[in-house]
Amino acid sequence: MTSSRIPGFYKLSPKERLDIIAEFSGISEEERRFLEKSYLTTEQADKMVENVVGSFPIPLGFAANFLINGKDYIIPMATEEPSVIAAASNAAKISRVRGGIKSEATTPVMIGQIHLSGVSNQDEAEEKILSEKDNIIETCNSCDSTLVSLGGGAKGLEIRKLGKTMVVHLLVDCRDAMGANAVNTMAERIAPLLEELSGGKAVLRILSNLAVHRLVKSSAVFDKEELGGEEIVDAIVDVSEIAKTDIYRASTHNKGVMNGISALVLATGNDTRAVEAGVHSYAGKGESYIPVTSFSKNSEGDLVGELEVPMAVGIVGGATKIHPVAKTNLKVLGISSAAELAEIAGAVGLCQNFAALKALTSEGIQKGHMKLHARKIESEKMGTSSGLNNSDPNEKL
Repeated sequence: MTSSRIPGFYKLSPKERLDIIAEFSGISEEERRFLEKSYLTTEQADKMVENVVGSFPIPLGFAANFLINGKDYIIPMATEEPSVIAAASNAAKISRVRGGIKSEATTPVMIGQIHLSGVSNQDEAEEKILSEKDNIIETCNSCDSTLVSLGGGAKGLEIRKLGKTMVVHLLVDCRDAMGANAVNTMAERIAPLLEELSGGKAVLRILSNLAVHRLVKSSAVFDKEELGGEEIVDAIVDVSEIAKTDIYRASTHNKGVMNGISALVLATGNDTRAVEAGVHSYAGKGESYIPVTSFSKNSEGDLVGELEVPMAVGIVGGATKIHPVAKTNLKVLGISSAAELAEIAGAVGLCQNFAALKALTSEGIQKGHMKLHARKIESEKMGTSSGLNNSDPNEKL
């Protein structure tokens, strides 16, 4: 099987879905069992966090139908919220009509911040620091020869002046890692040198989650006939514009984006809090907090959706090398770089947001949720285990 377009996927039993996922991705029998059991042993958990007594499972599902940059994907999503996975699958199906989703990630550059207080002459300090730029970068790169050998490492410096505080931004290409450990190590290593050059004191030496140099941009065209006509297109454009002027609406709008992104980030063993902090701070970096997606109508009357967010994710290090389910989910995705994972995350976020806006402007957001709740109750009365898992708020996938 090479296509992620799987009609009736939601109607299948969990075992039948897993059969399809295994065939699509080529995972081993052992990896299949990781997905089927979806558990983390106490011994494994004890290697990840402190004071372990067990683990806390949440549902793991897979969104079908995704065509991103011409490649088919079945997307792992870990979430407790009903309708999210079904809505993403339905949105992906609609996007296929016009060629799927286009996603592009920039170079995976993270920012390490060194805040210097008590600098008496910031202009002079800036000149001294920049004159030692090559030495500073060389010192940073001595911390991680493996990263440098892969083409990454410290690449540049930026300096900001914030009142009485001077901030040095160290720009680090993290390659396929999220990069927090590497960046923090480098920031701590050069702090004494920056203190000497500036005459100030380094009060902070840590990565920033506002990864403005590590962005993903995603776009898709959603066919007006698939949506039910230009009236729905116009309505989605209108509610998208509302989010640009109403911070209360923008907050909920962006939550819809993160429903998809966070579920994928968690399923792949990445840091949901870091990604969420980055996206929300990016939305608020201007004069006000705004939506991270926009929707417009093209000359043919179809809906065009666009997304731009920072996306600091990795496929090496952290939980991705310890958690067996996270490792298997990455294999199901069949990706070869952190940039590809970022591109998938952008596509999922765009589709998730589109699905929410489509529901808001047509049947209402509650219809899908209530339908799932009703089916769950009915299945429990009948003594079956289907219902919630096999239902779909957008009907046909």
